[in-house]
Amino acid sequence: MRIYTKKGDDGSTGLLFGGARVSKADLRTDAYGTTDEAVSALGLARAALAGVPAARELTGLMLRLQRELFVVGAELATHVEKRGKLTDGTSRVTAEMVIWLEGEIDAIEAGHPMPKEFVIPGESLAGAAIDLARTTVRRAERRAVALAAAAGLPDSQVVPYLNRLADLLFVAARAADGGFRPVRSRE
Repeated sequence: MRIYTKKGDDGSTGLLFGGARVSKADLRTDAYGTTDEAVSALGLARAALAGVPAARELTGLMLRLQRELFVVGAELATHVEKRGKLTDGTSRVTAEMVIWLEGEIDAIEAGHPMPKEFVIPGESLAGAAIDLARTTVRRAERRAVALAAAAGLPDSQVVPYLNRLADLLFVAARAADGGFRPVRSRE
């Protein structure tokens, strides 16, 4: 079997659960495509963390988040008429997944002081990679909001999940940086 099918040469792609063809510029396609970018950005973050012995927990967290984003992507890639085929935690985001993210945020914040000023990413390679993933997740969130506004995500936890995930990645980046060290201006 070849990787290319030529079916997308007309600018369309197939959705999950029924394979209906939609434009590659469709809101749904844009949302799950951006989520796929976030998975890759988290992979970069995980690779950057791999060389940091003290970052074993963050490395495991990045892998878990990559896997959870596949759940987000599956839900986003499912046409509204096929949502009944989704499975909680496998192809549909659950409220419990959102709550779990909140617990992770709280745990990281308890161990690392959070900045009281704007953060300029780049304190560490790992922190910068996590910040890149965070901004990609924020873009995925905006795309999901647009899809939800167009009635494409009824009764979904995708938007709250992406919102909390971006918050979690902010605190994870600060933890990867080793806490917050204020940037001093040249005066």
